[in-house]
Amino acid sequence: MSLVGPHHDRAPQAGRDGGVGSTKALVVVMGVSGCGKTTVGRLLADVLGVEFVEGDDLHSPRNVARMAAGIALTDSDRQGWLQALAERIGAAHRGGSGLVVACSALKRAYRDRLRSQAPELAFVHLCGSPDLLAQRLAERKGHYMPQSLLSSQLATLEEPAPGEQALTLEITLPAHELARTAKAWLESATPRRAARQSGQQRTAP
Repeated sequence: MSLVGPHHDRAPQAGRDGGVGSTKALVVVMGVSGCGKTTVGRLLADVLGVEFVEGDDLHSPRNVARMAAGIALTDSDRQGWLQALAERIGAAHRGGSGLVVACSALKRAYRDRLRSQAPELAFVHLCGSPDLLAQRLAERKGHYMPQSLLSSQLATLEEPAPGEQALTLEITLPAHELARTAKAWLESATPRRAARQSGQQRTAP
């Protein structure tokens, strides 16, 4: 059964304009390579009526070359990239314009860096089995990220913890279903009760 799982902390409340509170939504669609961040992020931005930013486009040429060569990025490599993403998020926060960003955001420290520019920033974490992720990467064309880096990303990943205003969705669901579920969560102000020790709830959509 396909499952979804928001953390037990209160979901961000969206106003009639599709955003959190009195402003439009600020959301990072996160996860390892192959999880569908770009596809779901574009769909979510469309239904929310906000701009979409592809985080991969903000990597430096050096970072792109390293990843294309199968070299995993270090925390130091990611600093400039995270700063560029944080600036885009901060500008949207100050302008009340809303934004959906597709970004791996693998570590809590990375998410904290992004959240420093917008305390209301929400995260939608797309997760799947290593086999499914590897299959998707093997079938993907025209992207510089090789399948060989999947294992290092999975090892680096720190799943969102309770209190991070995050929703976890399993990628066995169709992309449009994931976007619909994320939108409904963003528009809900109902606290979710934890059903797992990790603080996540797993319910059928």
